Amino acid sequence: MLTQPRLCKSAARASLPPPEPVDAGSGDPPLTHVTLVWRGGVQEDWLRFGKPVAERILDRRTRIESYAPGQVFALVRWASNDYGTVGSTLTIAQAAGFGEPFTTLPQVDPGAQILLSVRSWPKVRQVFALIDAIEDVGIHPCDVAPDHWHHVHNRLAGGMQVRSYSPARHRDWLRRRKLQS
Repeated sequence: MLTQPRLCKSAARASLPPPEPVDAGSGDPPLTHVTLVWRGGVQEDWLRFGKPVAERILDRRTRIESYAPGQVFALVRWASNDYGTVGSTLTIAQAAGFGEPFTTLPQVDPGAQILLSVRSWPKVRQVFALIDAIEDVGIHPCDVAPDHWHHVHNRLAGGMQVRSYSPARHRDWLRRRKLQS
């Protein structure tokens, strides 16, 4: 049985109107909307980390969190039936900007760039441990280099050991990002 997940701590959020198509010439960045459903013991969706720019609560069990282009978030989906767990997935994704390529994902509108995707509770737990290790050294998982999440995905898929994400690697990533901007 699952315990209550560790939810992300996010900054102040604005109220969000229903998602609408964004006009490319409107000047506003297109948002990526993530629909989260919580029906205890049946379907439980949550964000392991993320810094949404807006949130809209539809009812007691459903909310929509929105992300600006480039923001990274981790979506966890778990479902069960009368016989036990039928699915566990964790997807770390990056919200795409207008005109950027993206992959369609369940509950993510319009979609996002997938940085890491695992299925099965043992692999989800393994990624949780990696995220916890990153947080333990004082780095927010949203700020981790996207290349690291690709590395983790590929190593897990190949059954290989994952390299840790150190503060030195993080400093290098921040320098590289600064040079690119």
